[in-house]
Amino acid sequence: MQPLILASASPRRRRLLQEAGVHFSAIPSDAPEDIHPGEAPEAYALRVAREKAWKVARQHPDHWILGADTIVEIDGQILGKPRDAADGARMLRLLSGRTHRVMTAFVLLDGVGQMRASQVVTSHVTFKTLSEDQIRDYLSTGEPTDKAGAYAIQGIGAALVERVKGSYTNVVGLPVEEVLTALRAVGALPSEHTQHV
Repeated sequence: MQPLILASASPRRRRLLQEAGVHFSAIPSDAPEDIHPGEAPEAYALRVAREKAWKVARQHPDHWILGADTIVEIDGQILGKPRDAADGARMLRLLSGRTHRVMTAFVLLDGVGQMRASQVVTSHVTFKTLSEDQIRDYLSTGEPTDKAGAYAIQGIGAALVERVKGSYTNVVGLPVEEVLTALRAVGALPSEHTQHV
């Protein structure tokens, strides 16, 4: 069986796969994450996941490559990682007291770079109404710096969230159940493998 590479620098994605008992190595991808004019959120996430995977696949033939990209979307606007504290505050104000969508796109390439699976998984996250003090205090922790939408549901940011509808691991950064299903379907994971998450 060809080894699996996760084309990501995300410690959250690595941890989710490890906890699911998947054997893999992780290689960061430096694919650009610029949004194309008029690009729909789902299309953007899928394109970036694909480009991340292809970038790593070119350097590592004969491996399964898993690429993923997670975005936060509200009012048709894609919220990526905040540029600075002011941008993080803007995002948190936008999410305060409202429901937004978290989408993770993932793609799976085989050993010759052919795409064998792709999917966009969506979860709905409702935030509590946040005060300016709460926003400032959360930003001061540094946690939002490298997180889409300026929060981490698996960290201190859990206190901002009222409820999640859909996959929780998707909001963390990788929809584990759907990824395991895709890996099994293409033979990249033994069919008897069981999920431990």
